Amino acid sequence: MDLRRRQWFLLPILLSAALLIELQLSTAATAPENLVFQVRSKFAGKREKDLGALRAHDVHRHSRLLSAIDLPLGGDSQPESIGLYFAKIGLGTPSRDFHVQVDTGSDILWVNCAGCIRCPRKSDLVELTPYDADASSTAKSVSCSDNFCSYVNQRSECHSGSTCQYVILYGDGSSTNGYLVRDVVHLDLVTGNRQTGSTNGTIIFGCGSKQSGQLGESQAAVDGIMGFGQSNSSFISQLASQGKVKRSFAHCLDNNNGGGIFAIGEVVSPKVKTTPMLSKSAHYSVNLNAIEVGNSVLQLSSDAFDSGDDKGVIIDSGTTLVYLPDAVYNPLMNQILASHQELTLHTVQDSFTCFHYTDKLDRFPTVSFQFDKSVSLAVYPREYLFQVREDTWCFGWQNGGLQTKGGASLTILGDMALSNKLVVYDIENQVIGWTNHNCSGGIQVKDEETGAIYTVGAHNLSWSSSLVITKLLTIVSFLIPFFCNIAL
Repeated sequence: MDLRRRQWFLLPILLSAALLIELQLSTAATAPENLVFQVRSKFAGKREKDLGALRAHDVHRHSRLLSAIDLPLGGDSQPESIGLYFAKIGLGTPSRDFHVQVDTGSDILWVNCAGCIRCPRKSDLVELTPYDADASSTAKSVSCSDNFCSYVNQRSECHSGSTCQYVILYGDGSSTNGYLVRDVVHLDLVTGNRQTGSTNGTIIFGCGSKQSGQLGESQAAVDGIMGFGQSNSSFISQLASQGKVKRSFAHCLDNNNGGGIFAIGEVVSPKVKTTPMLSKSAHYSVNLNAIEVGNSVLQLSSDAFDSGDDKGVIIDSGTTLVYLPDAVYNPLMNQILASHQELTLHTVQDSFTCFHYTDKLDRFPTVSFQFDKSVSLAVYPREYLFQVREDTWCFGWQNGGLQTKGGASLTILGDMALSNKLVVYDIENQVIGWTNHNCSGGIQVKDEETGAIYTVGAHNLSWSSSLVITKLLTIVSFLIPFFCNIAL
């Protein structure tokens, strides 16, 4: 089950408690500029930030502060491997590295803090770093009288002069709470083709003092979450409100080699076809018209993807798999399996449908999602199937599981469907687009101030293999009775 992804969806009733992120950049900029977040795999080597060099670089750049920001990001979308993408940022003075999940399905930035109750102490994924405000010379608490506090705390007991507290409840029942801190954030600045320097700014973020549910587990824990939603409280919206960037970003998640690219700004190459966002949705939602399996169009009811305020399909980098209502999942699976009636299916961990198979995967059909403006998204067999051993595969499609407050099933296209594609989120024009792309290569973004075009390359933070081994052993242990039956 994709519990690690489910926790990033806020319950609609608690959206008002989303954490506001403010990035105040120290040097004035006269025009919006591009932010680029490089995608790498987990456990990249850490680099010390030279504050003197940062200041010298800012002076050299005169009035410009940001051309593009390269956020080291890594991971993959394979359930038997990492199953998530995360970024590395620096916080505090002196700077310390933090690994945070980059999530387009939420609007917050928070990290676990020193002394936190039920925060993970060790992870099989990355080296965890609790944030310690006392160890940073630039850290300042945020009081209840601060304007930003009203975005995260609307309780009457938050009085002027007291430290602003936050509480966030996620859709799976997990929660995080703590207090707001203002401190320096350190980011990699794109200075040319596949070149970066450094820059910094001031950010308000959540300092987690208590976690519950899945957030307290340690096997694949990261230091926190960075939300890239479209609300005014998100990371990108705060930058845009200061005129630093355009409200547009893109990611290219490499599911073949891991890592990829994450960029803020106008992508000029490759070009993508776009489809409109649904205006009434709190998420990045688009209208899905049809699903094709090979050359066959599924016969679905007109309201198959209607889930109230979240009508349509949610595009979310914070979800690993693809979640479909039963009315969609069942005919989809039936059509895929129509030409493979020889397969014996077995359910693993009450979630994954697995089977014994030794032939070529291209015998399975491509699944294409058809959206408004004749935009299609193709998901190939090697993307919706994952291998747990040499002769055993499992489907990444999931039926139900994620629901709205009213109980309606959500349709979510996660990393499994989004990988190996450049996906562009243009908030200003309210469109989303994508195209197939080699995410180990690069993309080109436009510097809004100079008009220069820069190539941003892919990155892949290193990661520990211990998590993959643990997950594979867990899945295989559930399949042992199935293997025995096959042998008989």
